[in-house]
Amino acid sequence: MQKIQAQGVHHITLIGADRQTSIDFWEGVLGMPFIFEQPNLDVPAENHLYFDPGDGRLITVFTNEKRQPDPTPNPEGIGNLHHVAFNVSRATYTQVKKRLDERGISNSGEVDRGFMYSIYFRDPLGQLYELANYKFDPPPGVSHAEVLLLAHKLRTERGDYNITDEHLADAIEMFIQRTASTLSDDRSPKDPYGRK
Repeated sequence: MQKIQAQGVHHITLIGADRQTSIDFWEGVLGMPFIFEQPNLDVPAENHLYFDPGDGRLITVFTNEKRQPDPTPNPEGIGNLHHVAFNVSRATYTQVKKRLDERGISNSGEVDRGFMYSIYFRDPLGQLYELANYKFDPPPGVSHAEVLLLAHKLRTERGDYNITDEHLADAIEMFIQRTASTLSDDRSPKDPYGRK
């Protein structure tokens, strides 16, 4: 039997309340352009809204004017969605807590995950979201996932509890040594200051 090979997230669909709550959250809080709308083709009484999270993929929401927002946190059980994380730039990330606070949106404040920084908050329907910012940029031609895989291997070889900046920096250096050519015969660390 052959695998069915995934090549990325196509879209994520959520069940929303009324139409305007979804627009106000996805576009009005998270800045995702509202790009498309049509009836839910499986449930004619519902509407289907489409938002662009910034990478050309889609976040879609089924809405129904009879449903009212309920901020009760969504259940956290086996098989249930825990949270959805969105990537933000460092410049945006440094403003997230302030901007959420200004709107009275409760949030976790900054959380250091070893390889990224995160802030968590809930939408008006009780779903948990994360805004994340990687601590590193991968070398050209290398993905974030490839750097994380190598950093994980370095971490486990060293017996360290979690990924840290050191594992990331060492993984990036190793990728550059593998992918970037040089005229030097010896690429080992040097001391150009003449110290012993």
